[in-house]
Amino acid sequence: MSFQAYLDTIESRTGLTPRQFIALAEEKGLNGPDTKAGAVLEWLKADYGLGRGHGMALVHVLRNGAAISDKHVGSSGVHRDDSATLWLDGRATNPATRD
Repeated sequence: MSFQAYLDTIESRTGLTPRQFIALAEEKGLNGPDTKAGAVLEWLKADYGLGRGHGMALVHVLRNGAAISDKHVGSSGVHRDDSATLWLDGRATNPATRD
């Protein structure tokens, strides 16, 4: 599953975009480069039923914003992404997925 697909699945399951999760995390003091994964994972599991894989995708976004390593961009592996920049504003507004 691509990094973007993790974020899109989180939105489908919770109804919240990654950008909304950033705002919620900020309210809880769970954002920024020093964010502890354990605290975020506990919050996401308790409040939204998200598991470790999806939670870690959000941890990355909380720590690093929309940028991801270009390691998998354009590769043919299962974690392939089309861009090194994640779309955080919801699937419906993502120009890469609109017809």
